[in-house]
Amino acid sequence: MKALFAATIALSAFLLFLVQPIIARQILPWFGGSAAVWTTCMVFFQLALLSGYLYSDLAARRLPPRRQALLHAALLAASLVCLPIVADAAFKPADADAPIARILVLLTVTIGLPYVMLATTGPLVQSWFAQRYRGARVYRLYALSNVASMLALLVYPPLIEPLAGARAQALGWSAGYALFVALALAATWGGWRARQASATADGPPAGARIGATPATTAGTTASTDEPPPGWRARATWSTLAALGTALLLSVTTHIGQNVASVPFLWLLPLSLYLLTFILCFDGAGWYRRGWMLPLGLLLGVVMVAGLQWRIDWATLRPQRGLLPLWEAVPLYTAGLFVLCMICHGELVARRPGPRHLTAFYLMVSAGGAAGGLAVGIAAPLLLSWYWEFPVALLGVTAIAALLSRGGLRWMAVAALCAAAAGFADHVRGIRADTLELTRNFYGAMRVKTTGLEHDPNAVLRLMHGVINHGEQYRTETRRTRATTYYGAPSGIGRALQAARDPAGTTPLRVGVVGLGVGTLAAYGRSGDTVRLYELDPQVERLARTRFDFLRDSAATIETRLGDARLVLEREAPAGFDVLAIDAFSSDAIPVHLLTREAMHTYRRHVKEGGVIAFHVSNRYLDLSGVVRGLADAIGWPALRVIHDPERGSPLYRSDWVLVSADAGFAARLKAGGPVEAIAPRADLRPWTDDYNNLFQVLK
Repeated sequence: MKALFAATIALSAFLLFLVQPIIARQILPWFGGSAAVWTTCMVFFQLALLSGYLYSDLAARRLPPRRQALLHAALLAASLVCLPIVADAAFKPADADAPIARILVLLTVTIGLPYVMLATTGPLVQSWFAQRYRGARVYRLYALSNVASMLALLVYPPLIEPLAGARAQALGWSAGYALFVALALAATWGGWRARQASATADGPPAGARIGATPATTAGTTASTDEPPPGWRARATWSTLAALGTALLLSVTTHIGQNVASVPFLWLLPLSLYLLTFILCFDGAGWYRRGWMLPLGLLLGVVMVAGLQWRIDWATLRPQRGLLPLWEAVPLYTAGLFVLCMICHGELVARRPGPRHLTAFYLMVSAGGAAGGLAVGIAAPLLLSWYWEFPVALLGVTAIAALLSRGGLRWMAVAALCAAAAGFADHVRGIRADTLELTRNFYGAMRVKTTGLEHDPNAVLRLMHGVINHGEQYRTETRRTRATTYYGAPSGIGRALQAARDPAGTTPLRVGVVGLGVGTLAAYGRSGDTVRLYELDPQVERLARTRFDFLRDSAATIETRLGDARLVLEREAPAGFDVLAIDAFSSDAIPVHLLTREAMHTYRRHVKEGGVIAFHVSNRYLDLSGVVRGLADAIGWPALRVIHDPERGSPLYRSDWVLVSADAGFAARLKAGGPVEAIAPRADLRPWTDDYNNLFQVLK
């Protein structure tokens, strides 16, 4: 029976975490490939987990064994109706409004009941385990569940995602869930029988509820008169869990948006977060307050300082600026680990005996959901920048100060004051050169200014974390000049020039996926039409109110809000001379714009002899081979144009792949400068809506 309980818990935890990337991958293209989709999914998972823990607590405390077993078996059987977990295409949004609500409804309908049933397994089966095996270390089963969760997290990106398409993943997971239901039904029967045997041996009435049975664990004393935990204990459990979750999500957001746009980097914080649960609930004494609290205080202060300062190692002096990748990732992941060890170590130190096990997990889940809602939902709606990260750091530092005693308390108070001062300095630093901060579901945008207006190199710049979405010179004489990745020598600059007829009299129709600040509108001439597709409404507003490319363009400017691919699928053929796909520079690579099906949509909107231009500049991914595969899918040649400007140039290094069947265009393009052919890669399967593999294109 022990093996059955352990196998049921392990499989449920494995499936619980495995379903998260599987379902997120299905719906990611419907909402523009935004990283916020993953955050919203995380919030749903935490709320569903809370629902499962609430059910477990109520069932364990209020239902007799027979009714508990019958209800649980009925819900397990009902959850099979949701299989396979394939999202219904009817949920595809028609516009960019209310994405959070749409995602939550979609997930509820698609995986709501199966996910809740998986979530009930841990606390409920541990409760049954405690009834069957008196004195066993029941909380170690929680550590086991986190090991299984981490395993799911680690095997998905390198093994499951590259080898199976989205539908195959959903079907495979559904088969695993059916196996889980079989194990859970067996565990339910075993739990009922165990309760009956326990009741017979101890002498209480056969109808006694599970929550009334005494039990003990190693290091935890419980008895029949063990008082229920009070509101203060429950609030402490929830607060510690909420801080841990808030740290996880805010550290992940900070690294992805403000340190480096590296795919898969979110795996490291989540893995360390789970590891702290495993170590703390293992019961082997991994958490030591005496040395971990001082270390956590030190790291908390350094992490806050690192938001605004870095060390110049040549002079060993601090200077303002973001930490480089090789410093930031170790600092923030190590800090996350230690601070979560403090949160979860203190949580475990305050755990009750198995009699109140389900109530404990309920409050832990409630805290996790509260932390997720605060960072994933409330922060994007209420805050103008990523302020939740330093606030979470201050919160953990304050908890450490409350837990400290003697001389360590004074150290904690000093650390709290230093962290608060660092936070204030961070706020001043962000606002010092900023004209506007704005934030929504899709991210936080910052309009920065550099230099004075009379400075010929002064620019306005639109930033999304570390990603530059475009900039414009502030001086009148240079205001209309194309900048950054879009200068005349760049691939898109040369493509627009080569696409015009030699006489230059025929107007161009240009489509652009990804508005930025509207830089490409600078190439528009009288009679031209430039249609810009943009997912984020705040980007369009900033491009029109803070920058002048759209207003000053001689071309007719049209904008379309919503995910570009969905909008293009609904529109009639546009007859573009050039269609620029410019959405691949951030950490949330919208792979649905790089699939064979997407390429056929682009082909439908480009006239004969037209050009599809892909902007593939990226520090971490080489997407040129993927685009070559897309070009092969429609039988068009692909040419690569890399512009590497000289040091001191205001233009940025850019990498564009231009796809066109027009031999005349290719000849004019080659006459304007060097181009490269793209060698095919035999190991690179064509990307489709059902298959992609980012690992293969990592630089």
